[in-house]
Amino acid sequence: MIATIGVLNISDRASAGVYSDTPGQACVALLREWITTPFEVDYRVLPDERPLLEAEMIRMADVAHCCLIVTTGGTGPALRDVTPEATAAVCERLLPGFGELMRATSLHYVPTAILSRQTAGIRGQTLIVNLPGRPKAIRENLEAVFPAIPYCIDLIGGPRLEANEAVMKVFRPKES
Repeated sequence: MIATIGVLNISDRASAGVYSDTPGQACVALLREWITTPFEVDYRVLPDERPLLEAEMIRMADVAHCCLIVTTGGTGPALRDVTPEATAAVCERLLPGFGELMRATSLHYVPTAILSRQTAGIRGQTLIVNLPGRPKAIRENLEAVFPAIPYCIDLIGGPRLEANEAVMKVFRPKES
């Protein structure tokens, strides 16, 4: 069975066609570079509307059976940035360590990292991870947390994702 990974770019302007969806495409490119296990991508671009985001994350987790959903955008302090709230609403358990590590990583690049509100959580057998909306920041943040993602998916009963060890080393205990 081929794994499915959801990528959800959250942007009012990209969803309206005002500019191209480079953050979501950058995220897909990284996943394709790092993951060697065959997988399909369930891809959407949505505006910063909490009910739409919640419904789409639920669909990706419960209907499309994505083992991982990665969101890009909507994690700042602006009034329309509601991705963390939507994520928390659909998750059964939050994993605050993801957001903590991403903010700590971003602080090496920008002092405004403290404004970021990325989080992660679990819905059923799906890990949901919020990333910022800029391609450079997506790479920096995903590089920081990705080593733990395949093992987390193992722990929640998802498919085993293998990585290209030449470009991304993941962690699994020796008995895994």
